[in-house]
Amino acid sequence: MGTRTKKAQAPRGRYDELKDILEGRRRELLAEVREKMRDVRAENAEEAKGVLDAAETSEADIQDDIEFALIQMKTETLKKIEDALKRLDEGTYGNCFECGDEISERRLRALPFAARCKDCEEAREVAVQRERQLAQRRSAAGFMLDVN
Repeated sequence: MGTRTKKAQAPRGRYDELKDILEGRRRELLAEVREKMRDVRAENAEEAKGVLDAAETSEADIQDDIEFALIQMKTETLKKIEDALKRLDEGTYGNCFECGDEISERRLRALPFAARCKDCEEAREVAVQRERQLAQRRSAAGFMLDVN
């Protein structure tokens, strides 16, 4: 019986550790997003006070786009972390969405919000890439028909 208790506790300890990692990463990302939002607001307020020439406006627009993209990426990562924490509470964390197999501990430590095992994620990425290529071909074919 003593061995069973240790086995039952081992996964719980693993999940507790991964939960700590997820929650720590969530706190970091929230702080980063809030800081970026404050920076963007402060920059916009500063720009509103002064008059910028065309080059400065263009540069500021590019910088704003970069800042927005960074905020968006961090927000998407936060959503993945929230989903992982929910799966952890439900007891489904660590299982692949596609095949149901257990996601390796090594993968979860590297990417604690992973929802698929390495093989299924790679297959998904190949399928997404193939779909993009098909969409590009359809778009190009449609363009050729429009030109004629």
